[in-house]
Amino acid sequence: MSVQIHPSSVVSPEARLGEDVVIGPFCLIEGNAVIGARTQLRSHVVIGPHTELGEDNDIYPHATLGMGPQDLKFKGAPTRLKVGHRNVFREGCTLHRGTEGGGGLTTVADDNFLMTGSHIAHDCHVGTKNIFANCATLAGHVEVGDGCNIGAFSAVHQFCRVGDHAFMGGFTVATQDVLPFMKTVGARDTKSYGVNTIGLQRKGFPLDVVEGLKKAHRLLFHAGLLREEAMAQAERELGHIPEVAYLLRFIREAKRGVHRG
Repeated sequence: MSVQIHPSSVVSPEARLGEDVVIGPFCLIEGNAVIGARTQLRSHVVIGPHTELGEDNDIYPHATLGMGPQDLKFKGAPTRLKVGHRNVFREGCTLHRGTEGGGGLTTVADDNFLMTGSHIAHDCHVGTKNIFANCATLAGHVEVGDGCNIGAFSAVHQFCRVGDHAFMGGFTVATQDVLPFMKTVGARDTKSYGVNTIGLQRKGFPLDVVEGLKKAHRLLFHAGLLREEAMAQAERELGHIPEVAYLLRFIREAKRGVHRG
């Protein structure tokens, strides 16, 4: 095992470091943190206690992962942050541990790219292959699916969800759930602007799936039907498409409502 630790860095004796971990200058690893194999801390990175990082993560200067949550009720409980594999955290990213009242755990899965200044608050759960542009911010208890793009300076209200492959434009403020597969934009009057056609095509979604999602969006938001009528018709005509079935289920399960078209 070949772990490289710059002499200016401070590593807790309780921390566990995997094979070929690189810790650059002026880093701080606290408590019982776990850092997986081949993960690189470039410089001035802080890893808090009760934090577990998987393998092959790349963490840029001044990122802080695993500090206590910004919650006035928090009294120092050993809540956790768990990060998966192959994530990139650019300069100044902040990820906080969970709270006792929120389940005690914040999670970030695999292959995510968080640009400068992105923030993931306590008790959030983030899936795979998401892109957070500069200063994208999640409040507490937010759920983000897979393959999402969250634009620069966007913010998601606490307890909201962002569905799979959602696209949020820059400066968007989401106070309700963000529909999967759709483009959602707006700093004040936030709306869904239909299927993210180009984005889905680039990801290899078949044409029939994209067209099915477009038809479902028209039925739900532009056909002049009551919600339950639109949902029932979309399910009858398009429910055999898994992505449409997921979209309908996502809407039904929304507790804060969704940003509509």
